Amino acid sequence: MISLIIPKLPFINKEKTLDYYSKLGFEMVADYSDYLITKYQELEIHFFKFETLLPEKSDFMIYLKIDNNIEKFYQEIENQGIEIHPNGKLEIKPWGTKEFSLLDPNGTLLSFGKEN
Repeated sequence: MISLIIPKLPFINKEKTLDYYSKLGFEMVADYSDYLITKYQELEIHFFKFETLLPEKSDFMIYLKIDNNIEKFYQEIENQGIEIHPNGKLEIKPWGTKEFSLLDPNGTLLSFGKEN
């Protein structure tokens, strides 16, 4: 039986990627040079080295569900100076969830959402 899905995302620069995700609350738990494992509470995101990736051409994306105050999390993101995606301001989407989006340093779209 499948018990967990762990996204594997590309990174170009290890330090920039770890710095960015640490601002989102993730901690690095393993560094294998070309492969990283980060954790946020019980959730993991793994990263693989992809030096030739062009962030502006990246098609990588993940959706992260928020189970509590998305407005507070959004404000914390803004307070840290993390840039909100130009089309990703916090809003209620037509499908009924409240969402916002970011682009990480590798061009990966991170969408955060909470059931309304």
